[in-house]
Amino acid sequence: MGLTCTLEKFETEWYELAATGRLNKEDLGVVPDVYLYNQELNDTAVNLRRELDASKAITAKATSTWDKFRKERDFHRMHHKRVGQEKNKLLTDIKRLRKHYSQYEPTITELKRKYELAMKEKMLVRLERDRLLARVEAFESESTLALKSDASVPAAGPASVARASTIATHPSKPRTANGDASIPSSTRVNPYAAVKFEAVNVQAFQLNKTFKGHLMSVSNLALHPKKSILATASDDATWKMWDLPSGDLIMSGDGHKDWVAGVNFHPQGTHLASASGDCTVKIWDFAQKRCTVTFTEHTQAVWNAAFHDSGDFLASCSLDHSARLWDLHSNRCRVTFRGHVDSVNEVCWQPFTNNIATGSSDKTVSLWDMRTGLCAQTFYGHLNSCNHVCFNVRGDTIASCDADGVVKLWDVRMVGELLSVDCGPHPANKASFDRASETVAVASDDGSVKCFSTVDGRLVAELKGHEDAVQGVVFDPSGKFLVSCGSDSTFRLWS
Repeated sequence: MGLTCTLEKFETEWYELAATGRLNKEDLGVVPDVYLYNQELNDTAVNLRRELDASKAITAKATSTWDKFRKERDFHRMHHKRVGQEKNKLLTDIKRLRKHYSQYEPTITELKRKYELAMKEKMLVRLERDRLLARVEAFESESTLALKSDASVPAAGPASVARASTIATHPSKPRTANGDASIPSSTRVNPYAAVKFEAVNVQAFQLNKTFKGHLMSVSNLALHPKKSILATASDDATWKMWDLPSGDLIMSGDGHKDWVAGVNFHPQGTHLASASGDCTVKIWDFAQKRCTVTFTEHTQAVWNAAFHDSGDFLASCSLDHSARLWDLHSNRCRVTFRGHVDSVNEVCWQPFTNNIATGSSDKTVSLWDMRTGLCAQTFYGHLNSCNHVCFNVRGDTIASCDADGVVKLWDVRMVGELLSVDCGPHPANKASFDRASETVAVASDDGSVKCFSTVDGRLVAELKGHEDAVQGVVFDPSGKFLVSCGSDSTFRLWS
């Protein structure tokens, strides 16, 4: 401010400057500028020190992160180099194996051809053997009857002759010494082999009725062989019988301790077999209105059971990788079919034969001989778990469906694939032939029933109505209607 004298002269100079007008009061501050400037410098120094410390911490962290990334880079670089070396080695091995395989390919082709010829000859020899055995048994029975009649006629009166004729007219079912039922002859003729049925017009099918009789998902169904009666199996651990088309409840069974996965009627319609997740198979007698037999040899859940056309045997399939043959005379397991390496999801009989077809989660369909317990044929082609298998009425074609939604038709006699239809991407749960074997209905996980032609695989009809996945489907033997069941706890009638 131009004050140059000592502090004692401050007031004199101050008033002198004020009197002469050389003192501008607007430029005067409470504190001298130098103190303010020093304070600003001090604050700036403190802030710079704080930023410096933060920068040092960030630098140290970045240095450690860089070291970590560098080590990981070196590790991945070495791993990549090792993978590259292994890849080159594998490529070399593949080239060597391809060259080696090309040398053996003609031999493999020839062996495959010989194997197919041998299997066909084996089947022909087996058929011829069965035919001869049947003739021998017939001759032996005739000779035995002739000897008995020769020995009894001279000493028998009219009453004994009448009793003998009655026994001959109504023979009892043959049994072995230990009470087992005798396996029927393999030369039986399929009465439907030459019958021509009228094709079912599935294009005209519409949803007729919807029935909700279970508390949980309806997993399977079966039609009575002689009456318009339907049996349903449910996850609520019960099975029920319904009158069709009214839908009135006839009977129910609640003896299982877990979900019921399959039901099947006896050929005479007098009994019902049920398979459950409690690892048991139960036989229910309609006359006694109760369970009469329980088979417990399976070690895991049982998916389904099917009666033989003679009514003397029952086949079942299970999650324990096996199928079993039960004798209903001695109530014991006669044969255990082992060969699948995963769950056996379905079992069915080839009509009027002694052969059993099974579908498994190991992606195969197998044909078994109940007399030997051995696998006669195996059909390969599915790329995912096989959920269901069924025969047509003539017994010469198998339909199988898998978890990819693919349905395949197999020729039993030629042991080859006839047709493959993709109904995906949703899984196909069940399949059913119509009586003319011209249409196959497929229960799909997308809530619809898809019907396609067995000739060219063309989609004929798609029945939509279920609110959830369709678990089962079956054609009426008379061709008048179709029944489906699903996870929406209902079964529906289409006609």
